Amino acid sequence: MEDVSIQTLIILFLILIVVSGFFSISETSMMALNKYKLRHLAKNKHRGAQKTLNLLGQTDRLLGSILLGNNLSNTAAAALVTAITFKLLGQSELSLTIATLIVTVVLLIFSEITPKIIGASFPEKIAFPASYILEPLMRLMYPFVTVANSIVKVILWVLRIKPISGNQASQLSQEELRTLVLEGGNYLPRKHQSMLANLFDLQAITVEDLMVPRNKIEAINLNSPFTDIQTEIITSNHTRLPAFKDNPDEIIGIIHIRKLLNVSEDNQITMESIEQVLKQPYYIPKDTSLLTQLQNFQERHERMAYVVDEYGDLMGLITIEDIIEEIVGEFTTQSPLFATSAKEMVDGSLVIDGAVTLRDLNRDFNLNFPLDGAKTLNGLILDHLQQIPETGISIQISGHYLEILQTKDKSVKSVKLVSNITAD
Repeated sequence: MEDVSIQTLIILFLILIVVSGFFSISETSMMALNKYKLRHLAKNKHRGAQKTLNLLGQTDRLLGSILLGNNLSNTAAAALVTAITFKLLGQSELSLTIATLIVTVVLLIFSEITPKIIGASFPEKIAFPASYILEPLMRLMYPFVTVANSIVKVILWVLRIKPISGNQASQLSQEELRTLVLEGGNYLPRKHQSMLANLFDLQAITVEDLMVPRNKIEAINLNSPFTDIQTEIITSNHTRLPAFKDNPDEIIGIIHIRKLLNVSEDNQITMESIEQVLKQPYYIPKDTSLLTQLQNFQERHERMAYVVDEYGDLMGLITIEDIIEEIVGEFTTQSPLFATSAKEMVDGSLVIDGAVTLRDLNRDFNLNFPLDGAKTLNGLILDHLQQIPETGISIQISGHYLEILQTKDKSVKSVKLVSNITAD
């Protein structure tokens, strides 16, 4: 390079810095792209997105080409700086040290840090135009990159390392997808976020967690006086009523009130019309997940199911509305039997019905009762004490201070949650 002027060497050096910066900014912008947005743009015929998606489908060749170009330009830039320094200061160890420091600082600032920050900040604006340059460069460098990748594959094989394909790397687990939904606050309304997040929980929640317990099922005893049966049907808050004969644990059928009125002459309800509309009850095991049960309701065209334990004993009732409300929140008119089960007092404490489920308490009041055992507050207290508590006693469970207000019929009917206790 003795015949080349210093000005020419400097210009060549600056060009190599720009080239190196281009490869750095391209690599970072390509890797920083939102893959889902990229696929959406490519599906909508965005030319730059289509080219970029095609390049990212060949990640090994893309990275190989970028790294080959980057290293070649950096090595050439280092050689030029050395030549320029030797011309100015002569060949010495001091000149070599100065050249090394200069090329390190320049490459670090102008070819690495600055381009990569810009590339990470504006991935789409940079990656899409860069794809038009990188595509022909990949073809040009194909032989060299192929040889390099072959050597890399042999090394990985020797080390017993199996590379993850691009498709596998971009697949999201259910928890990752849930996090993506919850962090999408700028794109999704909060209500939509809540609904989508609730959908992910359907597989983990069972019908036992959501069912109406057996002792709260409104049902009609067909062996009662007929006037009592008529009164119960007329005053019912439901369109479907379970029917039994003497034993409420043995449901013999479901009465659909509207169908009953349709088959009754002059709206006069008779035992014959009741038996005419009785529909066989639909039983399900207690461990059925809500997602599975929702699909079962859809396939069987059912709206109500009875939950039984492993011995076939009736445990409770669940409807399709219960599952839908678990997703979208409450939207139907509740029966007086299921009025608000927790009331906030002036002093900040809560007076809670013992039959309320722990899941509802945790969700509605941001509490942290354990969910791996008892389903209701009454069950949790009984499990904790291993006996029926007396009125007025106080206990602490999971950092919550509870005072028993009322017990009746071998169960806790009312509880006062006084405060949350912070563990030391």
